[in-house]
Amino acid sequence: MHKLKKFGVTAAAVLFWLAIWQIAALKLDSEIILVSPIKAAKRLFELVPLSGFWQSVLFSAARVLAGFALGLAAGTLLAVASKKFRIVRALFSPLISAMKSIPVASFTILALIWIGSKNLSVLVSFLICVPIVCGNMLEGLDNLNPKLTEMSHVFQISPWRRFVGVYLSQLLPYFRSAARLGIGLCWKSGVAAEVIGIPNGSIGEKLYQSKVYLETADLFAWTATVILLSFLCEKLFTALLNLLQKRVERM
Repeated sequence: MHKLKKFGVTAAAVLFWLAIWQIAALKLDSEIILVSPIKAAKRLFELVPLSGFWQSVLFSAARVLAGFALGLAAGTLLAVASKKFRIVRALFSPLISAMKSIPVASFTILALIWIGSKNLSVLVSFLICVPIVCGNMLEGLDNLNPKLTEMSHVFQISPWRRFVGVYLSQLLPYFRSAARLGIGLCWKSGVAAEVIGIPNGSIGEKLYQSKVYLETADLFAWTATVILLSFLCEKLFTALLNLLQKRVERM
């Protein structure tokens, strides 16, 4: 019942903003400046059956998700190393702070010089994800309950059960929070990098072409595609983490 009520509230909010969008489009009466949500949705449905649409989706998704996966792994390992060794935390702290602050456009342009445009979104997504994951996981490690660790040693619990029952169970919420935030930012920054680098066959290229040729309906359709992809990836990854947490709780 609670979930149904929450869904109803979310649906009502979405419909409210769609109505505002529709009214604004009617008032402006200029499809170059702002198309209506109906025309944007119609254009999206026209694009979906095209093979080029799915090629662009797969091109960008593969690279954004690769950067996200690498960022998850690197951020987690860096957090563990920072917790274990003070020198690692001291050395990487300024770098992580810089990665949080540097504008996406700045290291996108640098990355273009280093690796070219084809895999640009991999590197940019990776650089966006690492500080988020590292910060969240380090906070989780710093807040581990020492009494649980001490108890596991007193009762001589096996290393595997200690890892699952003591560490993993406490760290999963921090990891889930980092992943949910990171995957959305990876999609935003990865596609933004593609708009700057314009790799052939990417979503970023389609967005750039929409701007150049003043195809506002295409611009909104591709933007909606990115939002949907980000939403689906977040939900799928969260569902997998929820399954993992249930398995951990049973152990």
